[in-house]
Amino acid sequence: MQIARINLKFIQVPFNSIWIRDYGANTCYLNDVDSLILVDWMYNRPRPLDDQIPAAYSSLLGIPLFETNSSPYNLMNTGGNWMVDGMGTAFASKLILDENDGFGSYSINYPNHTESEIDQIINDFMGIDRYIKMETLPYDDIHHIDMHMKLLDEETILVGQFPPDTSDGPQLEANLQYVLNNFQSSFGTPYNIVRVPMPPSTGGS
Repeated sequence: MQIARINLKFIQVPFNSIWIRDYGANTCYLNDVDSLILVDWMYNRPRPLDDQIPAAYSSLLGIPLFETNSSPYNLMNTGGNWMVDGMGTAFASKLILDENDGFGSYSINYPNHTESEIDQIINDFMGIDRYIKMETLPYDDIHHIDMHMKLLDEETILVGQFPPDTSDGPQLEANLQYVLNNFQSSFGTPYNIVRVPMPPSTGGS
């Protein structure tokens, strides 16, 4: 009789919400593939328990945690607004600029950085040398790009598609054309685009 091995561990710590993609740390390698680290940004929501989760699993796994929570490296970001190909290219909406201009929607101490300062912090902590930022969508209140796009591999992007001239469709199409007209994959090839239908709400939003 063969006994199955279950590679699963539970971390029993308090939390505020279920959105761990937004508040969890990101895995990175030092020196390409030398050693694994975790990088955690300031969380863009007033949920202090959620913001402690990366430290909990850093401790459990014994992986060093680097945090962008002290000046001049204080950077606010959310995992939902982060797509990376693992080869130095990242995608985001311009929410990353809005939440690091010293202002914001919640009673949080928002950092105040220029775009070039943001790019440098992302490069220093994440190894990103090409940070592609797109306009936010008018009907999407949270402005996380994972609501409408996903990198499937280094050359393929899954992108939502609304009915013509409906809801966020026009801005989404403009963002897609911006990417295709100005950028190629990290292999120097045109991006392959896979579309998935996205119906608008009954109210048109």
